[in-house]
Amino acid sequence: MKRFLWMLILCLAAGSAAAQLFGKKTDELLEPEKAFRFSARADGGVVEVRFVIADGYYMYRDKFRFAAEGNPDLRLGAPQFPVGTRHKDEFFGETETYRKQVTIRIPAEGLGPFELKVVSQGCADVGVCYVPMESQATLHLAAGGQRPVLSEGPRQ
Repeated sequence: MKRFLWMLILCLAAGSAAAQLFGKKTDELLEPEKAFRFSARADGGVVEVRFVIADGYYMYRDKFRFAAEGNPDLRLGAPQFPVGTRHKDEFFGETETYRKQVTIRIPAEGLGPFELKVVSQGCADVGVCYVPMESQATLHLAAGGQRPVLSEGPRQ
């Protein structure tokens, strides 16, 4: 945990210097929920998580975490990620990232309402990385063939 906090401090310090170099002030950066717009839906046995990513921003594939709460009979399977772009990060090393948008499909077993919690992390090209963000959606997993239930909105 200490290492993560130090890395975060270094990211912010480096980001400030990079922002000056690139002519963009850190106070001009988008709020995380605007830089990384979250939505989710449940359709049959699949939960679909989508982030629309603003220009000049990207998200890390290996920083996503998913949990279903509030329904003990519902289980999430292994997330199915699309292929991303390789990125050499000075703090995290060789990573895979997403730009513009990413849609992640998660197989799910069970029926009924649940709270989907998604943890994600992204950065701005000017060198500033955001702290991990938690987004939530209240979804209802129905049997196949029924209309999907949509929900969106981040919570921090």
